[in-house]
Amino acid sequence: MATINDNYLKLKAGYLFPEISRRVRVWSEDNPDAAPRLIRCGIGDVTEPLPLAAIEALKNATDELGERETFRGYGPEQGYEWLREAIAQHEYRDRGLFIDADEIFISDGSKCDTANILDIFGDNNTIAVSDPVYPVYVDTNVMAGHTGEADESGAYEGLIYLPCTRENGFVAPLPSQKVDLIYLCFPNNPTGAVATKEQLKTWVDYALQNDAIILFDAAYSDYIRDPELPRSIYEIEGARDCAIEFRSFSKSGGFTGVRCALTVVPQSLQGTSKTGQKVAIHPLWLRRSTTKFNGVSYPIQRAAEALYSPQGRAQVAELVEHYMENARILREAAQNAGLETFGGLHAPYIWVGAPDGLSSWDVFDLMLREANVVITPGSGFGSKGEGFFRISAFNSRENAVEVARRIGNVKW
Repeated sequence: MATINDNYLKLKAGYLFPEISRRVRVWSEDNPDAAPRLIRCGIGDVTEPLPLAAIEALKNATDELGERETFRGYGPEQGYEWLREAIAQHEYRDRGLFIDADEIFISDGSKCDTANILDIFGDNNTIAVSDPVYPVYVDTNVMAGHTGEADESGAYEGLIYLPCTRENGFVAPLPSQKVDLIYLCFPNNPTGAVATKEQLKTWVDYALQNDAIILFDAAYSDYIRDPELPRSIYEIEGARDCAIEFRSFSKSGGFTGVRCALTVVPQSLQGTSKTGQKVAIHPLWLRRSTTKFNGVSYPIQRAAEALYSPQGRAQVAELVEHYMENARILREAAQNAGLETFGGLHAPYIWVGAPDGLSSWDVFDLMLREANVVITPGSGFGSKGEGFFRISAFNSRENAVEVARRIGNVKW
């Protein structure tokens, strides 16, 4: 008899966004006349066309594949060197950070890499996550067998949850016990919080003192407007020896449907074997990549490279500005409705406090029923997300303005 991975049976009823989709589907079936008015501000999916520079690069690269002289088959699993060099130069060296192109791995998504990275780490690590948290960090550890069962609040035995609250500005505090792997995400999904250099230094110092590794998700780094705020964990001295960084073209270049991202694994980063031997992480991730991945397609990598051209960089900046203006419109609408807001200044998400007496899912139902707008209930991100909800700024300007109007009409 074929057996299954029983760890999947420990997962909650459904990943957050499929559960939202299920509820919206039921509502739409019950309200066919109102369904066409529905506006989605839940899942963080982009809506605007790809930058023209990326489109032209896609077309040109596809034409190359139509000629024998310029045809390409399998590419390097780690990614083409010209794209890795462009990333190293524009994302790091131009900011005074030394990251070698060989330390960059091209992939099809940060979501995938934050999950796949667990392949090279042992089963006996103590793992810390923030609460609220991007659900993928938790669920993939459950799938890998790194947790016990979930309790009534949805927290899994074996994970260390770091409470992110109003009081600490939604920046995770240091754990009270020693941990081995630490997930950090800034700008944060879902709260929109951003860590200062001083706050990240505290984490880097902790990781160095405890031989821990930080898994740093910087998928929204292009949304940071304040030059004093760090866009990379490697802006902190010592981070090369304790951190892996994940970045994505999804939310900056609109690549959610195109799929391209990157992971930085410094050559100096080390882990420990069961025998206590220090082992370099870079060769392990390279081996995992060459064994389980055939690389991102050539046209997609050319499109990503084009985002670093002068035209591409200007077009990315326009995209980011579009979504951040949406964030301003939605944030001010929530504030004018008397709601408490966080985030939305350096991130495309507004984290909103639910009115007294309403749970996160109560607000979800209220917004769906009265405003015909889909938001994300905060409790879906963890127990500390209860009493909050997230509004995504990824939308057309027309929809953002209309959602703002509808928020003002809800009987809070």
